[in-house]
Amino acid sequence: MAKKLSISLEVKAPQTCVRELEFKVSADQLRAESDRAAAAFAGVVQIPGFRAGKAPMGMVKSKYASEIAGELRSRVLSAAFEKVGEQKDLDVLTLVFKEPVGEIDPGKDLTFTFEANVAPEIDPGDYKSIKVEIPLDAVEESAIDERIDFYRSMYGSYASVDEPAKAEDMLKVDYSSDFVPAEDATASVKRQAGASDTFVWLNEPETIPGVIAALTGAKKDGEYEFKAEYPADYREAALAGKTVAYKVKVKDVQRRSKLDDAALIEKLRVKSLDELRDTLRKAMERDNEQARRTKAADAVYKRLDEMAGDFELPPALLSEEIGKEVQKAARAQVKSEEDAEKFKKEIDAKRAEAEPAARTALRRSLILRKIAKLENISVGDSELEAQLAMMSYQYGCKASELKSMMEKNGAIDEFRADIANAKVLDKLVESALK
Repeated sequence: MAKKLSISLEVKAPQTCVRELEFKVSADQLRAESDRAAAAFAGVVQIPGFRAGKAPMGMVKSKYASEIAGELRSRVLSAAFEKVGEQKDLDVLTLVFKEPVGEIDPGKDLTFTFEANVAPEIDPGDYKSIKVEIPLDAVEESAIDERIDFYRSMYGSYASVDEPAKAEDMLKVDYSSDFVPAEDATASVKRQAGASDTFVWLNEPETIPGVIAALTGAKKDGEYEFKAEYPADYREAALAGKTVAYKVKVKDVQRRSKLDDAALIEKLRVKSLDELRDTLRKAMERDNEQARRTKAADAVYKRLDEMAGDFELPPALLSEEIGKEVQKAARAQVKSEEDAEKFKKEIDAKRAEAEPAARTALRRSLILRKIAKLENISVGDSELEAQLAMMSYQYGCKASELKSMMEKNGAIDEFRADIANAKVLDKLVESALK
């Protein structure tokens, strides 16, 4: 049996949920491990004039000093991680160097320290006994009628009408405005300034703020003026917060006609209206069941949260969670360079605002993680790959590309944990609804 590097570990607890892990390796152990690393290299490298494995050890150590030093460092760290794994009373969440380990000198004793954030002590109580009563909404025939009517309209065709425009109509228009876009403005910004022979729909979401109210009742060949109030958080920064005056000439009013039964059946590729109703009913029943389970999950977690009581949150994970919430806020609020500069100046306030939501999210994750450990619920590689495949389909990329990106930014372990937590909640909901 190959000799094993001996490494000692002392665990210190400077604060709740934080442990300092101090490792020590003697010079004798380092020299022996360095020699074993050199011997491993000697067995595989080719040095001119010598058969593989027959070159003098001194020559191997000299020629491959850098590689051997790197291998020694890797072996020391591997032994440290293995030592951590042996500590049954340590539930490590994150592990980072307190101080980087530089070049290791095999002639000297080595001491280095990791800082670990560990899971808090959580008592989830009698979580298996949780029961909730969430009624399953029935599918009303009127709801099916509404869905069918929606499809009749959605797949219907537009035709010109000699009537004033009303909700859901489509208008062919020319329009101009007093907004002058920059020369390098995007095509979408330039379209907001003016366009010819284009279409405007009188339904949400509005292409121009206020256009529905302004053109409802409009007639063919009519000319209209209105002012659009763009919201401060409008998606195009060039228009955000601006008031723009528009002039519109209506060239045509078109209205969508609804499909009759025969046309609808053909369009949706069903044999009859009864078959369509049955298909819709089953789909709506599935939707209602999913809505019921979502409500049940909220109710179950509320009970879990109450039963778990107060516990400390690991500081590094809380800081990371706050960072995520701040990023969400930035994506929602930053629309321009000016917004970005303002956001940076207010970053401390933004972090303070984000902390309550971050605490809630981290607390939820830790409670579900605790139950996952108690129930031996984990996520295998096949489950992970399946979830990645579904997500990649939504994002329009390859699963392998998504996985590679998540591995590079360190998100893959968090993604696996999220899947495990979802499995925990699904299991508890299943039990709670029985």
